[in-house]
Amino acid sequence: MVKAADRAKNPARSSVWLEQRAARSGGGPAGLDRDRIVAAAIRMLDEEGLAKLSMRKLATELNVTAMSLYWYVDTKDDIIEYAVDTGYGEVDVEAVDAAGDWRDRIRVLALEYRRMLVRHPWMSTCAGQYLNIGPHAIAVGSKIQEAIRDTGLPITRQPSAMSAVFQFVYGYGTIEAQFGRSAQQAGMSQDDFYSDAIKTFREDPQFTEALEDMTDLLDERASHANVTAIWDRDFDYALDVLIAGIEVMVERSRTEEPQQ
Repeated sequence: MVKAADRAKNPARSSVWLEQRAARSGGGPAGLDRDRIVAAAIRMLDEEGLAKLSMRKLATELNVTAMSLYWYVDTKDDIIEYAVDTGYGEVDVEAVDAAGDWRDRIRVLALEYRRMLVRHPWMSTCAGQYLNIGPHAIAVGSKIQEAIRDTGLPITRQPSAMSAVFQFVYGYGTIEAQFGRSAQQAGMSQDDFYSDAIKTFREDPQFTEALEDMTDLLDERASHANVTAIWDRDFDYALDVLIAGIEVMVERSRTEEPQQ
């Protein structure tokens, strides 16, 4: 597996999925295996965030010595990479296959990806730090490519369409997850956190002029039953806009000159 020094020297070629780990002699600690280590790491990441994860704290959570963990992994980065791929494994690819045409498959993929990012706020950061080439990540990526390929866009346009949809989902899920974490850390529900935040700056005189052109929009958002309704409504409509845009670009591509 990848050593910490190797990751620092060549991060673009460093991944737990690219290395063959030498077999350990003898037997590992009783009752411990890689899946259990990763599951515990995910619980800690969900509860405390990426910055708080350490081999020492993880060992304490598992009621083993820190050295016991090194029987199965070489570094904390190894554990995080396994955790990231486990997160991708939560995307229901079977539901994607059952969804029907490319539009419905994109919608299912987008919703599944968003929900996974919201469940695991640390995933957004890690997705940009690691290569994401574990088996589950590749399976999800393949389903995304298949759906975009089936739109009928030329191959030169397919990567752009993938970016338009799934970078939007990444950004949306990231913001939604961080908002939820902020509310949790404040000891408030998302609804109360949102209401208090909006009320605070709407009632502050220094923002009066700046908010004049936003009053109708803020009032509209306040008319919804809860924050979850706002998240869901905006996500669904934005996704419809993107899919409609792809449909338009498919038609346009049929009359364009082939791209070089």
